[in-house]
Amino acid sequence: MIRLLAWLLAGCALAGAAAAQTLLDFSAEERARIAAHGPWPPAREPDHSNPWQDLPAAVALGRMLFADAGLSRDGTLSCASCHRPALAFQDGRAVAQGLAAGRRNTPGLQDVAQWRWFGWDGAHDSLWSASLAPLLDRTEMGAALQQLAGHVRGDARLRRAWRNAFGTPPGGDDEAVVVGIARALAAFQATLVSPRTPFDEFRDALLRGDHQAAARYPLDAQRGLRLFIGAANCHLCHAGPLFSHGEFADIGRPFFLPGGGVDPGRHGGVQKLRADPYNRLGRHGSGADDPRALLTRQVEQLHRHFGEFRVPGLRQLAYTAPYMHDGSLATIEDVVQHYSALNEERLHTDGERILRRLDLQPQQAADLAAFLRSLGR
Repeated sequence: MIRLLAWLLAGCALAGAAAAQTLLDFSAEERARIAAHGPWPPAREPDHSNPWQDLPAAVALGRMLFADAGLSRDGTLSCASCHRPALAFQDGRAVAQGLAAGRRNTPGLQDVAQWRWFGWDGAHDSLWSASLAPLLDRTEMGAALQQLAGHVRGDARLRRAWRNAFGTPPGGDDEAVVVGIARALAAFQATLVSPRTPFDEFRDALLRGDHQAAARYPLDAQRGLRLFIGAANCHLCHAGPLFSHGEFADIGRPFFLPGGGVDPGRHGGVQKLRADPYNRLGRHGSGADDPRALLTRQVEQLHRHFGEFRVPGLRQLAYTAPYMHDGSLATIEDVVQHYSALNEERLHTDGERILRRLDLQPQQAADLAAFLRSLGR
């Protein structure tokens, strides 16, 4: 009897292990779509508008400046105040601090060097110009050019770090010094690469034919992945290793602001980008030597851009709640439900229609959420 019981228990354990290590039969097309979401981390393209971005001394200076509250008007805020490492360099708030900033969710900074446009509306075309904006915005850190430049010149540690990074002390041109601050901040942020995830281990194992290793990826996440690259069509916008094509979309979220007014999204972002003296076409850009300057020159402000916002990357999603440009969805499950019950009448009627109401069954919604969570460490 004891032997029989032991045999039964051993059989149950083996069955449980087999169930825990099951690999779905992904088709060749599905495997190709899975492969397109890697490898991770990818090679980073150089930023021709910031020749110091990969310089270790500039990274060290940027790290110091990122935590320096002396860059704010009243000495109370630093970049790190709103970009916390434990939250993938987000702040955990629905909307950011500050009057103008306080209508949008704070973007996380991990993998930020991979972006083509910066901000929910793409009002900036380089990481350094996006880093400069909150320093000068009166509703955010609100410092003036003279104050920022004077702070660096007056701090012995910063002066030494500046000389190490740029080869000379901070000079007398306040604007040039402040652009240097922004470029050093960008150099530091470019190092904020998110770690590999369970999905990455699964993807690589699947591609090399290691079925045993691939089968360690949870079955619900596999089912959710199949939905993501298949029937749900999430991969069409959340494309590539970053899980974003880097452009803008209307996803049916409200753009009316509490208390009145609207957030025009990309429509307003294009206008701001064109007017920005620190864009890639300005005197601090690198002109014809910068291939991305051509994108800035060619960008158009179109009617359909109204209410469009940048498609965010999905890596480390579990750490960056709440979600959407206005922080209106509290959980990953809420995001999945939004697409499941999507009001298609709310979407733009012009242009290509990608989004469709998904009408997910409860198990499908849970599987999709499980997959999205697997994109975190």
